[in-house]
Amino acid sequence: MVNPDIAAHIRKDGYANWLGAAIEVIEPGYSRVSLVVTESMLNFHGMTHGGLLFSLGDIAFAAASNSHGQIAVALNVATSFLRATGVGDHLVAEAKEVHLGGPTALYDIVVFETNSGQLVAKTQATVYRKRDSFV
Repeated sequence: MVNPDIAAHIRKDGYANWLGAAIEVIEPGYSRVSLVVTESMLNFHGMTHGGLLFSLGDIAFAAASNSHGQIAVALNVATSFLRATGVGDHLVAEAKEVHLGGPTALYDIVVFETNSGQLVAKTQATVYRKRDSFV
């Protein structure tokens, strides 16, 4: 279980709140974040903007990688966009820690659409873990 002060600090993320993303679950090395796509989140083709999909995954990545209370900052993020979504789609991003080794850690992040169960995006990301704690 994650320290409640750590979870509360992570949930204060201004960008996530501005997007309307809900950080639903924070566990050590894991998080789940969701949002519903609105008209303002579409690109000029009428599909969910890739930047939104990246952001949703990145919010989950940040929550999972900082869940230990140690400051973790992104070193590398590689995302594959696999399926288009649109207005009203309920998207969920899950980030899972797959390797924690000294100052770095590796995460797998998936974004899927809940109604269809379809995989929308897949990300692999690495963080650098500073020695400092944030709570």
